[in-house]
Order: sequence, then C-alpha cells, then structure tokens
Amino acid sequence: MARGERRRRGAPADGARTAERVARGGPVRRDGRGGRARGAAGGAALAIVVLSLALGLSSRWLLAWYRSRRAVMLHSAPPALPPDSSSPTVAPDLFWGTYRPHVYFGMKTRSPQPLLTGLMWAQQGTTPGTPKLRHTCEQGDGVGPYGWEFHDGVSFGRQHIQDGALRLTTEFVKRPGGQHGGDWSWRVTVEPQASGTSALPLVSLFFYVVTDGKEVLVPEIGAKGQLKFISGHTSELGDFRFTLLAPTSPGDTTPKYGSYNVFWSSNPGLPLLTEMVKSRLNNWFQHRPPGASPERYLGLPESLKWDDRGPSGQGQGQGQFLIQQVTLKVPFSVELVFESGSARTGGSQALEQLAGSLLTHALESHAEAFRERFEKTFQLKEKGLSPEEQALGQGALSGLLGGIGYFYGQSLVLPDMEVEGSDQKVDPVLFPSVPLFTAVPSRSFFPRGFLWDEGFHQLVIQRWDPRLTREAIGHWLGLLNADGWIGREQVLGDEARARVPSEFLVQRTAHANPPTLLLPVAHMLDGGDPADLAFLRRAFPRLRAWFSWLHHSQAGPVPLSYRWRGRDPALPTLLNPKTLPSGLDDYPRASHPSASERHLDLRCWVALGSRVLMRLAEQLGEAEAAAELGPLAASLEEESLDELHWAPELGVFADFGNHTKAVQLKPRPPQGLMRVVGRPHPHLQYVDALGYVSLFPFLLRLLDPNSPRLGPMLDVLADRRQLWSPFGLRSLAASSPFYSQRNSEHDPPYWRGAVWLNVNYLALGALHYYGHLEGPHQARAARLHRELRANLVGNVRRQYQATGFLWEQYSDQDGRGMGCRPFQGWTSLVLLAMAEDY
Repeated sequence: MARGERRRRGAPADGARTAERVARGGPVRRDGRGGRARGAAGGAALAIVVLSLALGLSSRWLLAWYRSRRAVMLHSAPPALPPDSSSPTVAPDLFWGTYRPHVYFGMKTRSPQPLLTGLMWAQQGTTPGTPKLRHTCEQGDGVGPYGWEFHDGVSFGRQHIQDGALRLTTEFVKRPGGQHGGDWSWRVTVEPQASGTSALPLVSLFFYVVTDGKEVLVPEIGAKGQLKFISGHTSELGDFRFTLLAPTSPGDTTPKYGSYNVFWSSNPGLPLLTEMVKSRLNNWFQHRPPGASPERYLGLPESLKWDDRGPSGQGQGQGQFLIQQVTLKVPFSVELVFESGSARTGGSQALEQLAGSLLTHALESHAEAFRERFEKTFQLKEKGLSPEEQALGQGALSGLLGGIGYFYGQSLVLPDMEVEGSDQKVDPVLFPSVPLFTAVPSRSFFPRGFLWDEGFHQLVIQRWDPRLTREAIGHWLGLLNADGWIGREQVLGDEARARVPSEFLVQRTAHANPPTLLLPVAHMLDGGDPADLAFLRRAFPRLRAWFSWLHHSQAGPVPLSYRWRGRDPALPTLLNPKTLPSGLDDYPRASHPSASERHLDLRCWVALGSRVLMRLAEQLGEAEAAAELGPLAASLEEESLDELHWAPELGVFADFGNHTKAVQLKPRPPQGLMRVVGRPHPHLQYVDALGYVSLFPFLLRLLDPNSPRLGPMLDVLADRRQLWSPFGLRSLAASSPFYSQRNSEHDPPYWRGAVWLNVNYLALGALHYYGHLEGPHQARAARLHRELRANLVGNVRRQYQATGFLWEQYSDQDGRGMGCRPFQGWTSLVLLAMAEDY
C-alpha cells in the first residue's frame, strides 16, 4: 500500500466531524482535555501502526533469511555413498582418471585440491607469430575429429585427435599398487595425417603438472633443459615421481633428437594456464638435430629458474605450475610415467617402470580386454551389426566414459521466496563446497554436470560398469539442499565457471528439472544386483526427499496437475517464452505464461517417479513410504491424465494454458524482430503444439496396452507429415506454425523439429515395450520399432563416418549433424538402440 493511501485512510472520523461542523457554521471544539485524549489515542494508534509495520517487515526479513539459509543448507539425510568414497583408500582404482573432460588430454585426482596433469601442443612455423597452442577442447578451433577409440572408465584409454596435417594419439594405462592409487603412464604419438608427406612439420609438446595447494614439486634438471624427473609429496599421494622419457620413433625404441625448454612458476589459476604459456612463448631457439639443418622455434624460457609472476606480473602463491616443452620433427612418440612411492615399498621385488615394451604390452592387452568385454556386454557382433556399427558403438561408449569429470566448488543459488513475480530483491548466495563425479554432455561446449542429461548418461554407463553409476548418482544426491532441491546445472570450480556465461551461473531453487536419474534407478530395480540394492537402500531417503520436493514445489493450479516454474516472461522479442527447467527449452508452450498452465511432460515425470519410488519402497520394506506413494501413483494413472490433458479437438495429449496460435515475429525497425499477437486473442485452452511433449504418456510407458489413446499416439508418431522422418522422430510436427521457427532474432530453433537421440531412445523403448505386450497395437508397435531403429541408427552411423563426431541433434530434413560436437552425452544412447537394450 502506498504511503499516501495509508494516510488518507488513517483517522477519518475526526476529520469528517470537523468538516461537518464547519459546513453547518457550528463552533469547532477546542477542549484541551479532549485534544489531549485524542492526541493520546492518535499516538497509540500510530504506535500500533509502526509496531505492525516493524513486525511485518521483521517477519518478511526473517522469512527471507530463513529461506536463504535453507537454500544453501545441505540435506540432513545420511549420504548415499560411504565416507571418503573418493579417497585412494576406499576407491584406489578411481583416484586417478581423465577427469578433466574440457582438455584434450589430462588427468587429475578425485580430490578437492587435486594434483593435475595435462598436455598442450603447437605446430611450429605454420603461421606468423605465436603458433596455435592447443589445450582446451573448443567448438571452433579447427581441431577434429577427435575422441576416444577406447576408454574403459577406470584404467585405460586411447584417443585420436586430428589437427590439420597432424594426427595425435594419446594413450594411458594405470597399474594398481600401494595405498595411493598406483602408477600410470602416458604415450603421446604424433604423425602426419597423410602418408608419404615430404615436408615433416616441427611440433612442440608441452607436458605440465599443477598443484592446487601447498604441495611442493621438486624438479631435477638434466642437460640442455631436459628434466630428469619431478619428485613431490602430498598428503593424499604420499611420495611420487614423474619421468618424461626421451622421444622415440613410433612403434620402436629408436631415439629421436628433441629440443627442450622448461618453465616453473606459481599456479596462476587453472583457467589461465593456456594464456600463461602463450605469454611465455616469446623467445626464439634453434632445433639442431645432428646432420640436419637447424630450424627456429618459439620456446619457453630456457632455464629452470623459479618465476613467481602470474600473467598480471603479481605473485600468486597458490600451488605450482611446472611445464616441460619438447620440440622435434614428426613422427615421434613420447612417454610420461607417474610412479607412486607406496607402490614400491613392502614389495618382494622392484617394480619395472611402466614404459617402452612393457607399456606397449599393457596397452594392447587392455585394448583386447575392452573389445571382449564390449561384445560380451552389448553383443553387437552376435546381433549381426557391421564392423562400422561396432566401431560406432565402441566410440559412443568410450566418448561417454572419457567425458566423466570430477568437479569441486561452490555454485551460486537464488533462494525461492515462494511468491512468483514478486519484486522482492534477493541476492544469490553461495552453496557449500561440494564434489561432483559426473559425465558431461559435450567436452567442447558443455563440460560440466547437467541433471537431466545425467540420467540418460547413466543408462549407458550402468550397463558397462554399475559401480560408476552408483558413484555418479550418489554424488548428485549429495547436492540435495535442505528442501530436497538439486540445481539443474552444476558449475563447480574455477575451470567450469570460466566457460559459462554469467547469466547461466545462478541456479534458482524454484526451478526443477526432469528426474531422469530415476531411469537408471528403475533399471537397478529390474536387475536386482545386491550391490545396487544396497546402494538404493542408502540412497532412498534422499531419492524420496528429491521426489517429494518436485511433487510439491511444481504442483499445478488444480489437483494432480503440475507446472514448470521458471518460464521466461512474455517479452516482446520472444516468439514463445522458453521453459528451460523442462529441458526442452524452446519447445512451444502456452503463448502467454500464467499460473493456470498444466504441463503434460512434468505430470508424466511425476507419475513415473511415484511408480519407481513406490516399487523401491516396497522392495526395501519401507512401509510408511510405500503407503504414502501408493495412493499418489494410483491417482496419477491414465484416468486422471485423460481428464487434465486429453484434448479431444486435437486428438492428442497436450499442455493447457493461456494460449493463441496467432503469434509471429515481424521486423520492426529499429528494434528488429518483435512479437506480434493477432486474433483470436489468448484464452485458456489446450496448446496445439504436436511433438515430443504430446508423446510423453507413451514415451514413459504410462498407457495400458489396451488404452484407447495408444492408437492415436502411434498414428501421430508414424505420420510423415507430423513426427516421422527418415532420420528419426522430429521434436515438433512439420505442420506446426512453430516448426523450424526462430524464437528471437538471435535465437535459432532448438527443439522445433530437429531429431534428438534421448527422446528417440525413449520412443524405441516404448515401441519395444508395447510390441512385446499382448494388445490391439502389438504388431504395429513392433513394426514401428524396427523401422525407427533402422532410421535412427543408420543416420547416426552415416554422420559418424562422414564427420567423425556424434552430434547434439540431427536435421529432420537431410540427417546432417547439428548443434555442438562432439556430443557424446545422451547421443551415446545410439549404442543401446543398436543393442536393443531398453
């Protein structure tokens, strides 16, 4: 209420009586005692008003403070993983790993203050000035294709990288032993891309080690700038040693001449490593192999003098950064060996260094073991798939496993004040420092954790190594706040934060995300593995709290309806306000966001969640939880779904809200494209946007095989004028006015027609499910499954062979890969589609 309005309503009685006396010409009473009485009464009234205001403001402040505190308070339920589950004592084989998915090649420990290693490279003399330094995976740096040919997620990997005329192969293998995670070795091979190349380029490799705390590295310098080794000690690793061996010709032990440079400084901060090296590549040196003409190259400072200046020239004092540059002619191989001190104590005989022929044998035996395990797990050869399809499957799995990262840090959180549209200003607050072990959607574009992606990732990983899935889900559940919320995008640590636009850093505790982690949970229940069930018993309180938060916080305007909080406002520049929390971003919803919306996909996710958690509660003997979840699951069955979301006039399930189709973007100089709303005006109705959302009751298998709605679902799915394409199911019907339409002048279509693997995988699973259940649509579902699988797998294989990448999405017009690449997150589901494993 405005201050003036409150004053006008303050004390009407006295003012009215005085005005009446004046109007009648009567005397105005000036009794002193009456004035004092009235003054006392007025003072008391003012005091009450002031007190009420103070209490109101105080209660609002206290409520805001309370909600802000809960937003960043970790949940009190016992953790899903054992204490110190990431330590070398509990999980030694997982302590070291390629947990830096955003760099082309690097390793780190699963630790809040890790020891990190990495590789950079540059081709000398190909461009004027400083050579292009390769380090972090970038969407537009011209490198590619690149990706893991093999990666078992734990002990071994082989990756190929094409960089112009160069082909790099990076390999690693781990050897268990001791109490600190064991030994490991790298081999980096650089060859010309084309055979018979006469002009062999001069290439520099940069091997580096970074500490992120007070740990000390002690380098031992040899002749001509070559490091003999680097020794060190940390509380988690004990004593250790790095040795960079002399380069050789690929495939043999013939030594090759290399020129060496070294640089040693304080750690400038992980996001600044590349720029620091670039800034130090400012000295010319001579590469002088015996019997050959010398060549100039740009190198790091020649001496091993400590340099404590960061890029700004100021001492940093946060850990150490030690880098060895080796420059030579291709082709060549270089090996880096890490040896743990504890692996060498107490043994009956000395361990031979994991290098040379011993390393070759270890790499070959791990590659063969990978192939055998892959076929045993997925049986692609037995199912008659071609060698090219088998290679695609191996690459899909390896890229996903090679994209697993370990992150640690604080995220920015905006507390939920539970008043939508409120102008109450609340500042973001820092969430506690937490670890996260997770796969990532894309090493180049999305090298961090995404909640709804991770459920799909783990469907693949779980088939290969269930323990990795338990680790990942346990870490995600460790992010639960006191209310049961998990942020949908996790930007943890300086390296992750440096790659995210500022507008996406803050996570809002009112916003949900599809609970896809329940998909691998359901698979665990189906499998009945004792280790999985033991994990689910520990995880159940957190799973239940997460689902309970989703069910209550996203409740819709009528019972048993649900609404995604966090839609964009109806800005004049947006064709259709986005719904980022749904995961489907620009998929068309009601044209005018309102609290009256009912979102079909969210209701289906809640229905699936209630079913999965009810099954889990019954399996675990959690009678109270089962008694609570059972009625909810029953109430969300098909009958109530029909009442709230079946649109008779459309013949499909649909969203409901304040909507009109009469919206379009039109040029309005000088503003650019602006939204124009015509007639009919928006009103409450079912939203005519046939696409993935319409299919959700079918995708999540919520319909009975004899349901009268199953036939119409199959009709629209198979209609080539609607969702069916030769390359997979379109995200939006070709007949929709939103099909392939931009959402704004600077926002191209995303979920408006392109083919996405995650939803097509769900569709394949549903067709396979209904194709094996007796009912009137059994034969048709089985036939559509065969046809859709052939279309989807065939197109992904062709694009993989043509480009070397898995892509974020595929064109429904010509099948070409689109969006970012490599996208070896949920596009890796193509492996399960080939294996017909749903």
